[in-house]
Amino acid sequence: MTAALRARLAELFAWVDPGPGSSHLVSDVSRWWRDPQVLAALGPALVAPFRTERPTVVVAPAVTGLMLGPLAATALGVGFVPAHKPGDGRLPAGPLTWARSPPDFRGRQVDLAVRDDRLDADDRVLMVDDWVATGAQVRAVRDLCAARGAHWVGVAAVVVDLPDPVAAELGVRGLLTPADLP
Repeated sequence: MTAALRARLAELFAWVDPGPGSSHLVSDVSRWWRDPQVLAALGPALVAPFRTERPTVVVAPAVTGLMLGPLAATALGVGFVPAHKPGDGRLPAGPLTWARSPPDFRGRQVDLAVRDDRLDADDRVLMVDDWVATGAQVRAVRDLCAARGAHWVGVAAVVVDLPDPVAAELGVRGLLTPADLP
């Protein structure tokens, strides 16, 4: 199924020109969410390399991770914890643990938070996201897990665009690389 899924993901992917003033094309993965076969296959495909690590929870950053994270958690039979960003207007009530990412591919640093009572030292965390380009948000989520005492299992991503040494350091595994996309 992974070869068929990989082909379908590439088929449904597009690069979009966001218009004047933009210095780069933007990935459009919106057709992934419209395809029921892709939705059914994504969770199991993402978590397959990590099953032997026995994750106990999936953590994913807003926004796209909030769609992928529950798919992966369901495939593993575990719970899901969102990593919130302060600008989205959806910060949960209660104490939060925060981490700031190093600069991403646009030079931005991203603040991420999880509820303190959602991760603890008994947890084995698998992070899930659609695209890992620099590892900046991965590092922030890994820092959140460390601050909560949780064990880092790794990262499952749909697209991985990292040098091999960085992917190995962060434990990132993916279904596609940019070379697989049109």
